[in-house]
Amino acid sequence: MGELEDRETDHITTDTQDQKCALVRECTATEGISGKDSLPSLNAVLKNPICKLYRFPTSDNKWMRIREQMAETTLSFHVPKELINLHIKEDMRRNQELKDLGELAPHWDNMRKSVIAHCDQMLSLYQDTLAELGKHTGSSFKSSCSKGEKTLEFIPINLHLQRMHVHSPRLKGIYKSLCVSVPLPDALYDVITVGAPAAHFQGFKNGGLRKLLSKFEAERRNTGYQCIYYSPENTAKAKEVLSNINHLQPLISSHADLLLNSASQHSPDSLKNSLKMLSEKDRVWANVGKSLNCVIAMVDRLLEKDNTSDVKEGEKEPPAADCKVLPTGPQSDWYEQLYPLVITLKDCMGEVVTRAKQSMAFVLLQELACGLPQCLMLTLRRDIVFSQALAGLVCGFIIKLHTGLRDQGFLQQLHTVGLLVQYEGLLSTYSEEAGMLEDMAVGISDLQKVMFKVIEAKSEDFLPIITGRREHYIIEVQLPAKMFELLPQEIKEGKLLRMYPVLFNVGINEQQTLAERFGDTTLQENINQENLELLKEYYKLFTEKMPPDCLPHFQEQNDLKGLLENLHQNIQAKKRKNVEIMWLAATICRKLNGVRFTCCKSAKDRTSMSVTLEQCSILRDEHQLHKDFFIRALDCMRREGCRIENVLKNVKCRKYAFNMIQLMAFPKYYRPPEGTYGKADT
Repeated sequence: MGELEDRETDHITTDTQDQKCALVRECTATEGISGKDSLPSLNAVLKNPICKLYRFPTSDNKWMRIREQMAETTLSFHVPKELINLHIKEDMRRNQELKDLGELAPHWDNMRKSVIAHCDQMLSLYQDTLAELGKHTGSSFKSSCSKGEKTLEFIPINLHLQRMHVHSPRLKGIYKSLCVSVPLPDALYDVITVGAPAAHFQGFKNGGLRKLLSKFEAERRNTGYQCIYYSPENTAKAKEVLSNINHLQPLISSHADLLLNSASQHSPDSLKNSLKMLSEKDRVWANVGKSLNCVIAMVDRLLEKDNTSDVKEGEKEPPAADCKVLPTGPQSDWYEQLYPLVITLKDCMGEVVTRAKQSMAFVLLQELACGLPQCLMLTLRRDIVFSQALAGLVCGFIIKLHTGLRDQGFLQQLHTVGLLVQYEGLLSTYSEEAGMLEDMAVGISDLQKVMFKVIEAKSEDFLPIITGRREHYIIEVQLPAKMFELLPQEIKEGKLLRMYPVLFNVGINEQQTLAERFGDTTLQENINQENLELLKEYYKLFTEKMPPDCLPHFQEQNDLKGLLENLHQNIQAKKRKNVEIMWLAATICRKLNGVRFTCCKSAKDRTSMSVTLEQCSILRDEHQLHKDFFIRALDCMRREGCRIENVLKNVKCRKYAFNMIQLMAFPKYYRPPEGTYGKADT
């Protein structure tokens, strides 16, 4: 195994008749996820690694070395806590805005009181949850047995990085006698494994988010006479306008102060420049524009009197009745002349902001009142599912950024196009798992409102920083100075990086058999078709925006087109348990430098089968694993690899939660070896 370390001990040989088949070595957890080259910024988010080392024969009778690793992440708790804290602040601001509406008619005042009372209950729930999570200091793992716990419902289930290093089958020196490869890295493959983002404590009696949101929107539209309906899109746009207004107000105030400063210095050039900057920031609102014209007129008068410039062409002075212009003369002071007009401008802008906030608060009042308490319960459920999904996404992005820091093509793609994030779902469309899939589909779709920004770390705390509100979040990822310098200028300057999440689901268990024969698979078909279109859109952007020298070579382009067409045909075919969809989507994701996720109910059993199958398939297709040893390698990884350790971590038992009857319904290559299953599902 190359340089054998004291931390490594022989663990097992999987074939006693041919001990050269697959030797496994186990490393203790003292070794970081990146081995000797582990980085502080990466180890800040990855904890408790487990490592297994294998050697397998290749088709040309050499030996390849494989290093399999699995690690927890501190982001499992860090991200939800940050997110809940933001929710609390946002909801407190919202309640205050409702209270600031002032005196209302009795009908609207009663509505406001009802909304505030319900919202205060929600606030209390979030505050209690945050307090409970604060007790889990240092925690980085939520087991599958805890998926129904109320205090942990915002935390992702069993979130891990699954990593496979493949090393060249070259031998050297004394290691030839051991039939062990020198550790020359060929490739690295990462998959994030996590339980499907879902609100388990809330239950699935009435379905998941996809169904619940659709039903809620339909009911609200049918009650138009009771309240004014605002679509989520229009409400989001209104909030965006308000955000822009809040952004403009301090800018206008700052530029107005610069104008006064220029006036006090009696500097004509500075006065003109300050006026230009001020003019560029508004004119949208009538009162503010009128006040601004008064300022412009006064500046023109002052400059004309001073014989330093001509009156600006095209500017018409407002009527005298609109502007109270003070007398000017040789001895008059510019600051004194401009000060009252600038104060009026600031007052006008403040009034605009106040009215905008009141209008938005009134819209929000009607929006919330139309469906209390159902509206708030849906918000809670959506927050829970999004929190679980976001924790996984942040983990995936950070890992991908670290592995791609020296890949200029990937970095160019990251800021030019964005990052593809592909989720593989293994949930059935029967009973409760259908509700889980509905939750998962909405949670993953909501990740589109997340953008990333890479910043230089100013301390040894490398944990990401989250800002924003429910409509839009920015995740600031911190890198040490030396790593930050490797980034393209656009990313270093703070360009926001977009995410393109897609989900493909294929149920593989016995419940999916029931769904296919007696139930309904429409949910899975619709999700796969919708996300195929999203994947095609990303590929189109990729080919249009990436510079020619950064695109994969011609053959690779043809491969991608063929894979996309093949995926399209498989989705249209509606074949039962068509796991080819999973393989095609995963391959396309890897070829497009994307982040891979694999999910089932708890990321423990079906996920383990899928991850190990993917690893062995990669070894066969990309690294010439001997065809006669494919099944042996697969059984070896499932029996002695990282995934059986994952099962042990979750349920304190080295048994996958399958029985013989269940496995009869599984696709052939998703069945574990004898002796590794038998415990009831958890």
